[in-house]
Amino acid sequence: MALRAFGEGSFFGEVVGEGPAEVLALHGWGRRGSDFALSLQGLSYLAIDLPGFGASPVPPQPMGAKGYANLIKEALDHLSAQPVLVGHSFGGRVAVALAAANPGRFGGLVLTGVPLVRRTSTSRSPLIFRLARWLERRGLIAGKRMESLRRKYGSADYIAARGVMRQILVMGVNESYEAELRDLSIPVTLLWGEADSNVPLFVAEAALMILREAGTPVNLRIVEGAGHFVPLESPQSLRQAVEEMRTR
Repeated sequence: MALRAFGEGSFFGEVVGEGPAEVLALHGWGRRGSDFALSLQGLSYLAIDLPGFGASPVPPQPMGAKGYANLIKEALDHLSAQPVLVGHSFGGRVAVALAAANPGRFGGLVLTGVPLVRRTSTSRSPLIFRLARWLERRGLIAGKRMESLRRKYGSADYIAARGVMRQILVMGVNESYEAELRDLSIPVTLLWGEADSNVPLFVAEAALMILREAGTPVNLRIVEGAGHFVPLESPQSLRQAVEEMRTR
């Protein structure tokens, strides 16, 4: 295994095996490429540390999944002719954008725990936080006070993120990928943890319907007992999905 720089050092990736990589793997938010070490063991693959995570520096400016896909396309020359593209969670958003923007470049797509379709929240932020945001928009609350409230009421990912990465997180939360899903021209496997509370199964079912309506070959596979982190919780399930995609 070797850590290699791409895009003049704008991001790094773990290169495993001999020859052009047969699999390109993209990790979730706050994670890194090593999450795929167990599931892809024995294969020739490239597992990127997405910009802002692992060994890769923070992007120079905020960007959504399309921006990430455009940035990491520098790695495509290091892949085999029809590699399998794998994406977990946030990395799956980037994978969908990358595959849609590069038709014919990949042989198949495996997505697990990916927030592909924006869902309407069934809960509201506490009244004090909503009021503070209203006051902030009107310049009536101090920045330090607002940041204190964000740290109190925000998600763990939001609290941990800083600067550009926090802006990227907010952008991602507000993105949806129906258009990119409809543009896919390769087989897709949706591999979902039965107990995924971060990205519940109904998100996968919504993506399944979109892909079927677009005529894309797609299947949904549920991993019993697994949660959001299928690459770590059930690496054998991910490996099987990748192997099946490679032999299609």
